[in-house]
Amino acid sequence: MLHRLKKILPPSILELYHWSLAMISNWRYGRPSERMVVIGVTGTSGKSTVVEMIARVLETAGFTVGAASTIRFKIGPRETMNDTKMTMVGRFRLQKMLGEMVAAGCQYAVIETSSQGIEQFRHRGIHYDAVALTNLYPEHLDAHGGFENYKRAKLKLCKHLAQGPNKNIAGKKIPKTIIVNLDSPYAPEFLGFAVDQKIGVTTASTYDITGVQEVRAELLHAGARVGFAVEGQTVWMRLPGDHNAGNALLAYGVARAFGVDPQIIRRGLEAVTGIPGRIEAVDAGQPFTVIVDYAFEPRAMEKLYATVAQIPHRRIIQVLGTTGGGRDRARGAVLGEMAGRFADVVVVTNEDPYDDDPRELMERVAQGVLRVGKVLQKNLFIQPERQGGIAQAVGLAQPGDLVLVTGKGSEQAIVVAKGKKIPWDDRTAVREGLELLQKAKKDIPKK
Repeated sequence: MLHRLKKILPPSILELYHWSLAMISNWRYGRPSERMVVIGVTGTSGKSTVVEMIARVLETAGFTVGAASTIRFKIGPRETMNDTKMTMVGRFRLQKMLGEMVAAGCQYAVIETSSQGIEQFRHRGIHYDAVALTNLYPEHLDAHGGFENYKRAKLKLCKHLAQGPNKNIAGKKIPKTIIVNLDSPYAPEFLGFAVDQKIGVTTASTYDITGVQEVRAELLHAGARVGFAVEGQTVWMRLPGDHNAGNALLAYGVARAFGVDPQIIRRGLEAVTGIPGRIEAVDAGQPFTVIVDYAFEPRAMEKLYATVAQIPHRRIIQVLGTTGGGRDRARGAVLGEMAGRFADVVVVTNEDPYDDDPRELMERVAQGVLRVGKVLQKNLFIQPERQGGIAQAVGLAQPGDLVLVTGKGSEQAIVVAKGKKIPWDDRTAVREGLELLQKAKKDIPKK
């Protein structure tokens, strides 16, 4: 009933509905964000990784930390996977979680804050002290009605931060701060708000913005390892890819904004050994590499491909699909073309169809793959069931190959018609596929 009403109610009534829920939920749980330093992380990609990095650095500095991201929920030492299929959960659940963080003694809360969450006022009722921007490029265009609307939604978070009063915790005034990746062409717009501190991190930017404290770093490479040199510290990441060095530099800027010593920041960042579902290797003793990654839109896929290309491999076999539910309809064919060029073999399968026809979504991707020269049933395969697609990919893999499973990462559900969630984890599906492969090999009669 509520779903139908949302389709017919005027936007002003819907906004009042969302705003009211935000205010009521904040009051219901005792305004918990007033008793912690709250850091919001927004942007197009890298948000979850940056949340994880900030949390690890703050813990290394001795603080008790809470966090909420696409990947998982953290309340001090207690962590659970995010099984909601929402980057930013609903207002009552989020406020309850913030209250649990306060009860657990958390001094900091790090919240991944999405554009759609902002449009639905889920950020209202949360007293943010800092906002960090990872990057910005086209995504969720169907939902927002264009890139400018998408950007405007992100900017609303900075406006919300700037308009709120300073928080006082234990007699200390908390400075309102914006931390931005200066390598984004939209950095000046996000730094244009009146806040106490403005920090820009960069490895390449030539911006000269008045009132912005710049943290400049030099990107470093040593074989497959990536790191950066900043403020007399050399930080070597244990995560692959230049983009992860950029994520780490943003987390560095956030920690510096709150006075964490550079040496402690380095130790915290270097302690991050992996991010669930982000270039995550699944190793069951097989003679080929399997990697699971969350990338589901073209720019993130480009970064992923650049990283994967550096991993030793013979052939690349990619499993992918595209998401329904009103997402960017043109994306499927674009992803298909990219996969067709990058991978030697492509397996197109189901992802999150929502109320769309799963077969139609797969056909969009397959058409893109075909356009760049792949041949159906030779180096392009369509498997309607995701488990079957993953099983086929690992079954095709030969020693030295690399199987790349993209689109879901560590997500805990596939969403089908009417919002029904089917429990799922790509990493589990890969392990099951590898187990079936091993069993099949054992069952082959010996001559």
